[in-house]
Amino acid sequence: MYKYLDILNKIEDLIYKDVHKAGEKLPSIKKLSEHYKCNKSTVIRALEELEKNHMIYSIPKSGYYVVKNKNVLTVDSKNNSIWDFVSSSPDPNIFPYIDFQHCINKAIDIYKNDLFIYGTPKGLPSLIKVVKKQLEDYQVFAKEENICITSGVQQSLAILTSMSFKNNKKTILIEQPSYHLFINYLETHNIPVKGIKRDDRGIDLMELEDIFKSGEVKFFYTMPRFHNPLGTSYSEKEKKAIAALGKKYDVYIVEDDYLADLESNSKADPIYSYDSSGHVIYMKSYSKIIFPGLRVGVAVLPKNLVEDFSKHKILMDVDTSMLSQGALEIYIKSGMFHRHKEKIKESYLRRSRNLSSALRSNMACSKNVIGYTEIKNPCIHRCITIDNKINSNRIINSLKKKSILVSSPNDNYITGFQKENLLKVNVSNVKEEKIEEGINIIFKEIEM
Repeated sequence: MYKYLDILNKIEDLIYKDVHKAGEKLPSIKKLSEHYKCNKSTVIRALEELEKNHMIYSIPKSGYYVVKNKNVLTVDSKNNSIWDFVSSSPDPNIFPYIDFQHCINKAIDIYKNDLFIYGTPKGLPSLIKVVKKQLEDYQVFAKEENICITSGVQQSLAILTSMSFKNNKKTILIEQPSYHLFINYLETHNIPVKGIKRDDRGIDLMELEDIFKSGEVKFFYTMPRFHNPLGTSYSEKEKKAIAALGKKYDVYIVEDDYLADLESNSKADPIYSYDSSGHVIYMKSYSKIIFPGLRVGVAVLPKNLVEDFSKHKILMDVDTSMLSQGALEIYIKSGMFHRHKEKIKESYLRRSRNLSSALRSNMACSKNVIGYTEIKNPCIHRCITIDNKINSNRIINSLKKKSILVSSPNDNYITGFQKENLLKVNVSNVKEEKIEEGINIIFKEIEM
């Protein structure tokens, strides 16, 4: 990352944390250059970018001052506001509003003629080129012709479920628990579906092989990294084994890598990188890293599925929003995406560590929380298993009266599959310094 971007992110973070308060004057350019060990021109560039983003303003011959941020969330229960451990949307305080607005305006200017015609079902060709290069950062090396732009991961899943595969199988295998909207889609459309248990320890690979061996499974839908709702990630051994089983039994692996941008371990590769037979379909979303309303996703498909996938997509929506695609292309090419990714990754990593630390310290004296396993790669959300004698709905309702929102992932199970007695906590919208206090209150409620 460029030095000025690093300084920009750090000053911005201090503003969000109220270290630099609204209306307060920032340290002088000289002091900032000494603090960050760089020349004055680098500091000036960072300050100019912050001013463009309306984070600060300058007064000639006086200096730079912090603009009041009306969007900052207050999560102090003593002031009648809410600890939201339910919301999984990106922190609105670090949404790239100004940057992306610029990209939308630029996209209208560049693609003004294309906005009035339908594009291709595979997506904007220039965006596909940019995405291809970006995917290499995640160890996904694909040809442009194998990449399709979709209206989010949900559309990719709907298409893959409805189209026929070369293996001529019908049943969808899905981890339990798993993505609730995909489960709703499968059950609403009466798609044959089977579940396989996944917990903090991972998945039973022998059971997975037995299910694959039955010859019924069309594809296995999995979230290897930062699983929703568990927050866990598969080991390299598990990912390699899943890829090998897909090849051995002609089962496609649909890999939903929706939080790839939050990965801090450079050696954590996706299942796709271990695929040698064209049985892994890789999907990525931009909703969790930018904002949900963007509705742009990526699907990397084996060659033999691309044509059918495109045919089904054009029947659903002709093409994905050209404006969104054009704005995203500019956002990535300009370096804005990388800057935002680093900022949100750092912010979420601190939150994840605070959550992990708070859970660990409370587990040491808990009698009613069972089955919690410490994980090496912390996530912004985790599930904790509570004793079956405890009514989770009672806990949820009681905490709500105390302005603390938590949820049960019961909707993340297919009908008839045995549910675990779980509570899910997500800290993407909880201030870092409030996480430990909130978790302490949740555990006290569980122990009552």
